[in-house]
Amino acid sequence: MYDLTGFQRDLLYVIAGLDEPHGLAIKDELEGYYETEIHHGRLYPNLDTLVDKGLVEKGERDRRTNYYTLTARGRRELRAREEWEQRYIDEFETVEA
Repeated sequence: MYDLTGFQRDLLYVIAGLDEPHGLAIKDELEGYYETEIHHGRLYPNLDTLVDKGLVEKGERDRRTNYYTLTARGRRELRAREEWEQRYIDEFETVEA
């Protein structure tokens, strides 16, 4: 997970939060978060990178539409990231109190 860009991590979170999303559903979610247009030339190469790294699996819904799901490794990596982040959030909350 350490070698992913922030955008790639965001892709993992979106894929985890949706039921077998297709590319345009992922794009719509990210555009809502980033409040800017996500171009296909940015989205699909990054999805392919996640597939190549074994974090995401790409399936075919029909001839024109692919869907994406997290692999077991992708789920483990997200959980590990969440635990890592939580350590710092807990520390921040302790300092703020």
